[in-house]
Amino acid sequence: MILEVRLSNFFSIKEEIVLDMRASDSNSKKNLDLLDNTFKCNDERILKSAVIYGANASGKSNIIKAIRFCRSMVLSSHLNNENTVFDFSPFKFDEYNKKESYFLVKFIINDIEYEYSFSLTNTEIVREELYYYPNGRRAKIFARNKKNGKEKNKIYSFSSAIHKPMDVAENTSRKTLYISRASQLDREIPKMIFSFFSNSFILDYPTLNDKEIENLYNQNREHLLKALNMADSDIVDISLKEGLFFKTFHKANKDVQFDLMSEESKGTQVLFSLMLVVIDIVKNNKVLLIDEIETSLHSKIVEYIVELFHVSSSAQIIFTTHNTSLLNLNKLRKDQIYFVNKKEDGSSDLYSLFDYKDFRDNMNVEKAYLQGRFDAIPYIDSSLENLRSIVK
Repeated sequence: MILEVRLSNFFSIKEEIVLDMRASDSNSKKNLDLLDNTFKCNDERILKSAVIYGANASGKSNIIKAIRFCRSMVLSSHLNNENTVFDFSPFKFDEYNKKESYFLVKFIINDIEYEYSFSLTNTEIVREELYYYPNGRRAKIFARNKKNGKEKNKIYSFSSAIHKPMDVAENTSRKTLYISRASQLDREIPKMIFSFFSNSFILDYPTLNDKEIENLYNQNREHLLKALNMADSDIVDISLKEGLFFKTFHKANKDVQFDLMSEESKGTQVLFSLMLVVIDIVKNNKVLLIDEIETSLHSKIVEYIVELFHVSSSAQIIFTTHNTSLLNLNKLRKDQIYFVNKKEDGSSDLYSLFDYKDFRDNMNVEKAYLQGRFDAIPYIDSSLENLRSIVK
């Protein structure tokens, strides 16, 4: 499960932003009513969902993109060579292109909290650190800082948590994360963290290969049908033909088959693909990261998907959306609602509704948001004079 994400100097993200999945300790009636939106771990309440709102080009997608980049580095940087240039842009103003970009993720595996971070430029990894809390106290597993010297024994420092750590360091280039290399060299803790990012941290639903799709379908076919029916689909049966062709059957005539990808609507295709992934995630308490969840989906379907996470044991979803129907304190807690606003210097700022201490629980969040109370919306001058100047 994810506890916290910190990011800086990545595309429109300039100064450090924080996405905190730890629930506030507020015992307001609204929070108590929405206790199922959280779960308890190690005496701490964690949010099952977080939604991010903001205007177009505010930087919502860059937050998702930054987390995806972090995950990709963990999973594949051991494949990099000396000619590799990391595929991202730092913040382009105020000489931030000369500064390091920073990524930190706090998460829990087997009831133990881990804190992993690294910083880099476009051409090399500068720092990397892994800490954990095995007895409730922060302890170092390893740290790496190229500014400490040129020799590996000066760049790296270790505790006893990793077997023969310098053997890994000697095989880790300036383009490779130590955690990525160590996982490939069969070191226990790095392998566990690699597995978490690979198997429990799911980035959107189109990333599955054919074999993964087939396996998920075979494991969850009945649950998938039930989920589609609950979403007001009239599909009553599904079959999988050789070559990964899905055929659907409808209530009106159960003997007539439709090809999912050529004869069903775009909305049905998206719902099918998304629910195939969501069912596996909520059953196995994984994390889903998704940008613009409402694409081709009705607002009620989006609410339905979020509610599935809220009835899970400890699955989590982090997503961006323009669907304002979720801005309702009878559905989401204040600490689950985030906003992204583009500042005057072109950078993205991330903040929570919980930060607005004067916003009371009986107020209308959706109305306040659309009126600009929290910024994070486009301000459009659509006067007749301006509109006419465009069409002249």
